[in-house]
Amino acid sequence: MAEKRKDKKGRVHKDGESQRSDGSYQFRYYDIHHKRRYVYAKTLDALRHKEEDVRRDLDDGIDYSAGEVSVSELVDRYMSMKRKIKTNSSRAYSSAVSRIKSSKFGQKKIRSVKTSDAKAWFVELHDDGLKQNTITVVPSVLRPAFEMAVEDDILRKNPFKFKLSDLIPDDSQERVPLTKEQQEKYLTFIKGYGNDNYYDDIVILLGTGLRVSELYGLTKADVDLKNRCLYVRRQLCRTAENPYFITTPKTSSGVRRVPMSESVYQAFFHAIQARPHPQIEMIIDGCSGFIFLDKDEKPKVAMHLQNYMRCMQKKFEKLYGSCIPHVTPHVLRHTFCTNLQQAGIDVKSLQYLMGHSNVSVTLDVYTHTDSDFAEQAFREVMSC
Repeated sequence: MAEKRKDKKGRVHKDGESQRSDGSYQFRYYDIHHKRRYVYAKTLDALRHKEEDVRRDLDDGIDYSAGEVSVSELVDRYMSMKRKIKTNSSRAYSSAVSRIKSSKFGQKKIRSVKTSDAKAWFVELHDDGLKQNTITVVPSVLRPAFEMAVEDDILRKNPFKFKLSDLIPDDSQERVPLTKEQQEKYLTFIKGYGNDNYYDDIVILLGTGLRVSELYGLTKADVDLKNRCLYVRRQLCRTAENPYFITTPKTSSGVRRVPMSESVYQAFFHAIQARPHPQIEMIIDGCSGFIFLDKDEKPKVAMHLQNYMRCMQKKFEKLYGSCIPHVTPHVLRHTFCTNLQQAGIDVKSLQYLMGHSNVSVTLDVYTHTDSDFAEQAFREVMSC
């Protein structure tokens, strides 16, 4: 009978075990694809714990060896299979992937990642100064990547199945809609002090709830002054890499027909009448005749209005103090939604006009009710 192999301490090796020249240990086995694999450990006890994991996974058809890839490598594999990602989403994903790759967490072997490890890393990101909104993109990449590993029988469970909101407080700045008085004061200020550059743009956003990229994606063919309505069919966007490009609305529900109020009609009428007539109309991804042009007779993009409103906010506060919330194009969208909700429009119609695919977004994010309005609504109902 052949003599059993032993380590330097005289302990008998099991099948597949051996001690290396540096004193560490290795275990040789064949994976589910019949390829020879090795696992290593500094001590024999640690190696045998890994052996148990290997045998259990092999019995269950789980590919232990694939679990040795890093978090970063798994994310690369997952992202390589994603298709039809919109430009803004792609930029957010790229930022999240870069953050994963540059971290120690990204170098961990995926089979060693526990839920507590994932939570600890997110807390670390928050403590380093990242806001919840920024961190949220990271699990939106990691969760499906690890779910893919579970489906491929590489891992037993997904360590990212927890709510980030239960772990990290929502520290994003709340977008507060303008009251009726604030809307009137702000529009009067813009008309009086804003050189009339963006007054029509702001009136239209406040009266339609359009996203600013949807507004600047409008062409003359999209605005029907006769029937007082407009058609949202696209967004006009810009990035550092690509100065102008067209995308579809944010969701499929974003394609919609929006009616005009009297103030919106007048703003469009004035904008179209005052529109310059370039010698050469700029064509972007097959579209031309954009209504809103800048001083160089090129289509406006969101950045133009954002910079303008930021400057006007400073002027407003210098004149009147901080008597209104910080006004942005998205605050105008919130205000439009809240105005319609408080006017009593039904929720499905409101969802349609906002271009939301899910009514919960309309109700939970974009509408606001204060105690005075709630009391008034209560008294109106009870008086019926």
